[in-house]
Amino acid sequence: MIMTTFRRALLGGAAAALLCVGGVQAQDNAKPQYGGTLEVGTMFVTLSALSWDPHDWNWKLNHDTGQFYEQLIAGDLDKSVRKGGKHPFVADAYLATEAQRGELAEKWELVDNPLSVVFTLRKGIMFPEKPGVMPSRELTAEDVAYAFNRLRSSPKHIGGYYDFVGSVVARDKYTVVFNFKEYNAEWDYRLAWGFYTTITPKEVVDAGPNNWKNVNGTGPFMLTDFVAGNSNTYTKNPIYWDKEKLGGQEYKLPFVDKLIYRTIKDEATQLAAIRTAKLDLLETINARYIPELKKSAPQLQFAKRLSILGSFMAFRTDTKPFDDIRVRRAINMAVNKKEIIEAHYTGEAEMHAYPMYPDWDGYYDSLDKMPASVKELYTYNPKKAKELLKEAGYPNGFTFKMQFCSCSPDHSELAPLIAAYLEQVGIKVELKPTEYGAFLSAMTTRKHEAGYLMNSSHTNPTTSIRKSFVSGQTWNPSMYSDPKFDAKMDEVYKTRDETKRKQLLREMTVEIMDAAPYLWLPTPYVYAAWWPWVKNYGGEMSVGSLRPGPIYARIWVDQDLKKKLGH
Repeated sequence: MIMTTFRRALLGGAAAALLCVGGVQAQDNAKPQYGGTLEVGTMFVTLSALSWDPHDWNWKLNHDTGQFYEQLIAGDLDKSVRKGGKHPFVADAYLATEAQRGELAEKWELVDNPLSVVFTLRKGIMFPEKPGVMPSRELTAEDVAYAFNRLRSSPKHIGGYYDFVGSVVARDKYTVVFNFKEYNAEWDYRLAWGFYTTITPKEVVDAGPNNWKNVNGTGPFMLTDFVAGNSNTYTKNPIYWDKEKLGGQEYKLPFVDKLIYRTIKDEATQLAAIRTAKLDLLETINARYIPELKKSAPQLQFAKRLSILGSFMAFRTDTKPFDDIRVRRAINMAVNKKEIIEAHYTGEAEMHAYPMYPDWDGYYDSLDKMPASVKELYTYNPKKAKELLKEAGYPNGFTFKMQFCSCSPDHSELAPLIAAYLEQVGIKVELKPTEYGAFLSAMTTRKHEAGYLMNSSHTNPTTSIRKSFVSGQTWNPSMYSDPKFDAKMDEVYKTRDETKRKQLLREMTVEIMDAAPYLWLPTPYVYAAWWPWVKNYGGEMSVGSLRPGPIYARIWVDQDLKKKLGH
């Protein structure tokens, strides 16, 4: 089998099957400490900040600016698994209604006549002083209206994203009204806690919003240093408004004086940094490294989660030979996905976990519930793959280029494995590794290769389908286009009944999987690791859309324990 030749290098002598290590840290009832620095290798440890300006509509913005820019709604961490709730807060952009709390908004109401949503802001939330940019002042409804209108004026905004919104009105100092042209099932995500919902003050825009030295928000931290490719440094906002309740007592946030993101492109260096406590927390670790990490740093604590990034190779369906569904299905059958799970992912992956995420209750159907035509795409069958290629007019195969990001250690190893499988059915693959900036630009400008190996966030149940498979969408690398499918997506957004939406989306998922615009690949499990002096944390990742800021604000560092352990 192809994978056996790679097995020794991939496993490094480790057992292929792993137990869930460490689990989730129990709730710490000790009195929290203030001060110290929290050094983090985030889930995007290899990528530096890509933009500071929400107007750029960059997907990574919340991850880097969510420490100082806040939103109307956020996840309620008091309902986390660690605190006895049922929400793990590891999904990148999914908040169940019951898991939401007001952040800048104190309350909100969806009104039918006229169709609108009314947000009432918290009083007394302050912007800190930013010398040369703005004085300290209170957040108002005018700030919310200004920020939203600026976001939707961006030439880079996703087509149709805000079309359901009419006027945005600051009714009074603390009330902002979003008037709707029509109902949209994603209104809370698109307006209040999504990727493009940050509240940026006009003073920052006037000073230059993409200069990190000018940014300023109401959040728990202030950005005080940025070295591209090296680090983001955030310092405690002394007038932050929010509190954390522990042991029946409320504490002012944040606990740490300083938060540092480290950018580390090399995987071995990342592991060395967490092993030697140069990092307090490393959010994403390949499962194959966990056994060795347990041996070399036994005091580390771990949490395991299914990756929020779906993995696939998109076929450009607007080019030959990938305009032929037989070719796309043949490639799926030609790749041994079970063997990839066993060897490449050391058994730590799910065969089918994209485009729907297993944690999305009612939206996800397991592979055993799928029709035979979908199951076939996950079954290794090179004989039938050759038959389909012959039927499609390619009895001797063909050659195509596969583009992938050199920033991904996983895909740098996976790409040649896929190529080796395809060679067995006569298809030759020319590999094209690309730096991240050029990789992303190739897709957004539609200049990417016919094969495009990438990760894409699951996001949420409606967005996962819309962004990847609706005609003309930015994040539709397969260029898939079907007017009937698009019409079904429109119906989903107009449907208020969530039970009905779940049914529609499950049907659409089966349809798109059957059409095979992607080589469907397994979704791996990954681990987070942190030292025991990192308190009030249990592996939570996001309280909105890739936004960890409120999570870091609640972490405190046990300085005495850190010294006791020799660091």
